[in-house]
Amino acid sequence: MSYSIGLIELSSIAAGFEVCDAMLKESDVSLVLSRTICSGKYMVMVKGDVAAVESAVTAGRTRNEFSVIDTFVIPNVDDSLFPAIAGTLNIGTMEAIGIVESFSVASLIEAADQMVKSANVQLMEVRLAMALGGKAFAVVTGSVSAVRSAVEAGAQVIGRKGLLVNKVVIPNPRPELLSELI
Repeated sequence: MSYSIGLIELSSIAAGFEVCDAMLKESDVSLVLSRTICSGKYMVMVKGDVAAVESAVTAGRTRNEFSVIDTFVIPNVDDSLFPAIAGTLNIGTMEAIGIVESFSVASLIEAADQMVKSANVQLMEVRLAMALGGKAFAVVTGSVSAVRSAVEAGAQVIGRKGLLVNKVVIPNPRPELLSELI
């Protein structure tokens, strides 16, 4: 099923609750995530049709503007994003992995969606700021060339906002390295 998602990342936990309420009251959207993240931040993610999600994000953003760190609306989000966030993927052998790291949850989710849409890669994991000092990262796997292409596409999304921490491509990763993932 194709739908849109929207997210607001906030610097205040109290504002997060207020923004979540405003988003849900504004339009016919479903709540995907509403939770605290490191370090003392809060995120709210909703899904629905594009117009409803855009309206909800606008309402949330204007409800508590001074606490907003970042926002997005992604129409037709890639279906692999949610299992990667939940850590429920089963990955076999890998030719290469690529990792993109961001200072922002919102920019990282946008980047992860772009990574899987721009190259023939599988999204392995999207880790969202829990026990990461407020940072987030996404990991993809595929052929070395596809992973390089996807990592560049994701890094460009994050880089436009000035929030890129790092990006790497690791050909033929050792199995022991992967124990930290998913």
